[in-house]
Amino acid sequence: MAYSVETDRKWQKHWEEIGLNRFNPDSRAQKLYVLEMFSYPSGANLHVGHWYNYALSDSWARMKKMQGYEVFQPMGFDAFGLPAENYAIKTGIHPQDSTLANIKTMKKQLKEMGGLFDWDHELATCLPDYYRWNQWLFLKLYQRGLAYRKNAPVNWCPHCNTVLANEQVVDGACERCETDVQRKNLTQWFFRITDYAQELLDELPSIDWPDKTKKIQINWIGRSEGAELSFLVDKNDKQLLDNDGKPLRLTVFTTRTDTLMGVTYVVVAPESDLCDALTTESCRTAVTAYREQTSKVSEIDRLSTVREKTGVFTGSYAVHPISGERVPIWTADYVLAGYGTGVVMAVPGHDERDFAFATRFSLPIKRVIRSVDGSPDDLPFVDKGILTESGHFSGLSSDEAIMAILAELQPRGMGEAKINYRLRDWLVSRQRYWGTPIPIVYCDHCGVVPVPENQLPVELPYDVAFTPDGESPLKKSSTFINTTCPSCGGPASRDADTLDTFVCSSWYQFRYVDNKNDQEPFSKEKVNRMCPVDKYIGGAEHAAMHLLYARFITKALRDMGYLDFNEPFRSLVHQGTILGADGQKMSKSRGNTISPDNYITQYGSDVFRMYLGFGFAYTEGGPWNDDGVKAIVKFLSRVERLVDEVIALPGQTAKQAAPDAEAKDLQYARHYAIRAVTQDAERFQFNTSISRMMELLNALNQYQKHRLARPGLLRETTQDLICLMAPFAPHFCEEQWEKLGQGDSVFRHAWPQHDPAALVRDTVEIAVQVNGAIKYRLDIPSDADRQAVEAIINAEERTLQAVGEHSIVKFIYVPGRLVNLVVR
Repeated sequence: MAYSVETDRKWQKHWEEIGLNRFNPDSRAQKLYVLEMFSYPSGANLHVGHWYNYALSDSWARMKKMQGYEVFQPMGFDAFGLPAENYAIKTGIHPQDSTLANIKTMKKQLKEMGGLFDWDHELATCLPDYYRWNQWLFLKLYQRGLAYRKNAPVNWCPHCNTVLANEQVVDGACERCETDVQRKNLTQWFFRITDYAQELLDELPSIDWPDKTKKIQINWIGRSEGAELSFLVDKNDKQLLDNDGKPLRLTVFTTRTDTLMGVTYVVVAPESDLCDALTTESCRTAVTAYREQTSKVSEIDRLSTVREKTGVFTGSYAVHPISGERVPIWTADYVLAGYGTGVVMAVPGHDERDFAFATRFSLPIKRVIRSVDGSPDDLPFVDKGILTESGHFSGLSSDEAIMAILAELQPRGMGEAKINYRLRDWLVSRQRYWGTPIPIVYCDHCGVVPVPENQLPVELPYDVAFTPDGESPLKKSSTFINTTCPSCGGPASRDADTLDTFVCSSWYQFRYVDNKNDQEPFSKEKVNRMCPVDKYIGGAEHAAMHLLYARFITKALRDMGYLDFNEPFRSLVHQGTILGADGQKMSKSRGNTISPDNYITQYGSDVFRMYLGFGFAYTEGGPWNDDGVKAIVKFLSRVERLVDEVIALPGQTAKQAAPDAEAKDLQYARHYAIRAVTQDAERFQFNTSISRMMELLNALNQYQKHRLARPGLLRETTQDLICLMAPFAPHFCEEQWEKLGQGDSVFRHAWPQHDPAALVRDTVEIAVQVNGAIKYRLDIPSDADRQAVEAIINAEERTLQAVGEHSIVKFIYVPGRLVNLVVR
C-alpha cells in the first residue's frame, strides 16, 4: 500500500507485538543509554519542538540499535510545576486531574510518533512512588549538612498577596495581575551546591558537552581569585559591636587588593540585615524609603551596567584597615545581599561602576594606580599598573602590592587570600501546591524534625484551596499541616512549602534504570552498570539550572555511597529551535505556528520526521519551509517507485561479468553514502545524512538506465538505501523492507558497512588551471604519477588552446585535485 498514516499504525502495532522497544539487560551487546530531557505533560498536542527533540533523537537511537547496541531509551513526564497550578486557579480543574489526563494523551502521541521508547520504565514525577524518593533525597542531603534553612529574599505580589516563583515574574510584574513585584525576606530551604563549586568546574573538561554550555556553567559558577578584607565600623562616632560584643567587621571580597588605598566609600546591599544595623536615626527615613524602592526592582535590573546608579548614605562610617581613615557607608541597589559578602569597597578611581556612582553623588575619587609604560591612564583606570599615592606601597607593581598589603593585614586578622564563587546555594523552597512536599515538621519542643524514612512519602493532599491569599496553599489544609512530632509524639506542623521541580529532574535518569524498586530509589549495582547516560539530548536553556543541579546531585549521591561515578551525562547534544516561516519565533499571536498533526494526517509521520532531519542543522534549527516538506514527499515517492521496480526485476542467474564502469560508479556512490551517513548521523548532522541518501537514489536511478544493469547490484544497493533511511522514516522503510521480501524488522538488520576498496576510483577528475584560472576539467587514472599526468596534459588539445602562444615555465601538480600551468 502507498505510505500513509495507516502504514504508521500497522508498524507501530508490529513493534509493540515483537517488543522492539524493550531493553534487554541480559543482552551481551554493548549497552547504550539514550535519554531525551523529559517533557512537561501539556494538554495540547505535541508541538514542533517536541517532534524536533524526540523524533530525531529516536532516529539516532534507532541507528545505534542497527549498529548492534542494546539501546535503553526510557520516557517519562516532568509532571509537577507551575502551569498546572495556574490552570487550576483559572479553571478550577485540579492539577492532578489535568496532569494525569495530559500524560495519557501525550503518551499516546509519543507512541504514534513511532518512537522506540521503553514504556516499561516510564515514570511521572507527580506520583507518590516517585516523589517519595525526592523526599528521601532531601533527608539524605539534610543529614549530610547539604540541606539547610535560612532567611532569603523572594518575589512578592502585594495585590495577589502571595509569593511568586521567578517564572511568574514578567518584566518585573506579576504575570497574573501585572502589579509591580516587590522583594521580601522569607525563611527558605537551600541545597549547598556551593560545596561542590570547584569540582563542578574541574570535571567539565572530562565530559563531551558543547563548549558553549560548558562556558555558561563556568561563568555561572564564576570562580574568582582574590582576597577578603575587613573594615571596622563607626556609628554615631562609636565603634559598632556585633552580637558577641566584638567590633563589627564589614567583610568585602575583591580581586584588586592593590586598589585598597583608593577606597573612598563602602556600599552595603539595601535588603541585608546589616543595612538596618548600620543606619543611624538621622538617616533612617531616607534609607527605609530607599529599601522600599529597591524591593520593587529585579536583580537583573539592579545589576545592569547601563542603569542609572541610585543610593543613600546610612550615616555610618567604615574605618580603612591601613590608613585608619573614615569613609562613608552607603547603601545602593547595585550590591546584592546574595552575591559575595553583600558589601563592596568602592574604588571609583579604578572601577567604572564605582566611578559612575561617585560622580553622581559627588564622592571623592582618588588615583592610586598609574600605567606601567606611561600610556594614557585617564580615570577610571581599571588595568593593573604601578601604585601611586599609596603610602609605603607606592612604586610597587599591582601584583607586588597585593602580596604586600595582604602580608600586612593577615597577621591582624584583617585580610586573607580567598577564592570566591559567583554560584549561590540552590533555593529549593516553593510557596505553591503542585510539587513535592518537604519532609520536615516543626515542633515547639523539638524544633526542626525530619520525617523518618519509614513514614515516606509525605503525600500531597488532594483537597486544597488554590486561591492565592498570601499563604502557601498547603498551609490552608489543616489535615496536612497538623501532625504529630516523630521525635516526641507531641503536636507539630508540617512544612507548608514544596520542592523546586528541578529537584525532580536532578536524579530522574537514575530512577529510570530501576523504576519499580519500592525499597530504594535505585539499585546501586544497576545504576553503576547503566550510567552515566551515554547520550543526553535537550534544550540549551537548561545549561545553568537543570544540567548544573543534576551534576551536583550526582556528586552528592556519589559521596554518600549510592553510586560510583562523577557525572550524570557522558555526552550532551542540544537541539536548535524551529522558527516560523517568517523567521520569527513561533507564537499564536504572530500566526506563524505549525501544527504537526495537519502534516501527519496528510502525509504520514515519517514525512514530518524526515523533513525535520533534512530541513535544518539539528543543533541550530531555523525557519520552517513547506517546500522542504514537499521535497521529502517527492523523495519517498521516488524511493517507493524504485523498490517496486526492483521487485519486478528478474533474478540474477548466470555468473556476472567483471564490473563495468557504470557498476563501479554505483558501488562508489553506495559506499560513499554509507560512510557519509554513518559519520554525519553519529554527529547529529542529519541534514547532510539525508542529502547523501538523496544522492544515492539519484545514482540508483542513473544505473537503472544502463542496459547492462545488474539486478543483484540494484537490489543490494536499494536494500542498503532502505537501511540508511530506516532511522529517519521508520514506518515507510519497514513497509519497503517487507516488500523486498525481508522477513524480520529492518531494525533487526545490521547497519550497512562501507567497503574502502569501493571508494578507490579508477579515474579521478582534476581541474586544469593556467596562471591560477580554471580552464577545463579532466579525468585521469587515479594511480597516475606526476610524469604521467604531465604527459596527459601536454597531449590534451584543450591545453594547447588554453596556453595559446605562451610558453609553459612551470608545471604544478596537486595529486588528485589540480594542475596549474604557469605561462609567460
